[in-house]
Amino acid sequence: MKKLLIAAIAACSFIIADAQLKTPAPSPTQTVKQDFGLSSIELVYSRPAVKGRKIFGDIVPFDAVWRTGANSATTLTFGDEVTIGGTKVPAGKYGLLTIPGKKSWTIIISKQTDVTSPAAYKKDMDLIRVTSDVNTTKAATESFTIQFANVKPTSCDLYIMWDKSVVVLPIATDIDAKIMANINEVIKGEKPPYFQAAMYYMENGKDLNQALTWFNKAAEAQPDAFWVQHQWANCLAK
Repeated sequence: MKKLLIAAIAACSFIIADAQLKTPAPSPTQTVKQDFGLSSIELVYSRPAVKGRKIFGDIVPFDAVWRTGANSATTLTFGDEVTIGGTKVPAGKYGLLTIPGKKSWTIIISKQTDVTSPAAYKKDMDLIRVTSDVNTTKAATESFTIQFANVKPTSCDLYIMWDKSVVVLPIATDIDAKIMANINEVIKGEKPPYFQAAMYYMENGKDLNQALTWFNKAAEAQPDAFWVQHQWANCLAK
């Protein structure tokens, strides 16, 4: 009886240990958060590898909806309104889908955030469709990669890369109206940000006389701040 009890305990221990076994995912998930404009963009996707296979036209069929990764659906979350393909996209979470072709891809921003197979895709949930030419690289990208590049205050590019193919999705945002409204509000406060407001006016083609007035006040408040004096001089030169 004692031997049977020991054997049972050992079997249970084996089952528990087996249930806790964890191995590396063949297509690991990556989350990328990019500061952009006055907010951020968050991308979540899975990264399959080439592993010596023929990718486009085989593993990923041409002219068919692709979840743009592996495992779960690929999603983009915009913290603020952006513009893609000339269409404004409100802040929120969206699905990123593609239809790869030999010479160009259709990139889809969808209201669906759970598409993991072509059968689950609903075209009437499309928010935007953008066509992007396929660029061919000499060196292959082994792990499927989506990344942000050319990040500027009001624009950035989303690169989709795998094997020797690269497609690009331009993303833009309009932050000027919000910044101007914010300046008008905070400049009336107890501690007006004169230097920051003057810099924005000077660097974005606004009223230089107003910028100079604020630089004067910033210099009065911080007479030993060399960076204020330097930008004040730049404003006078302009």
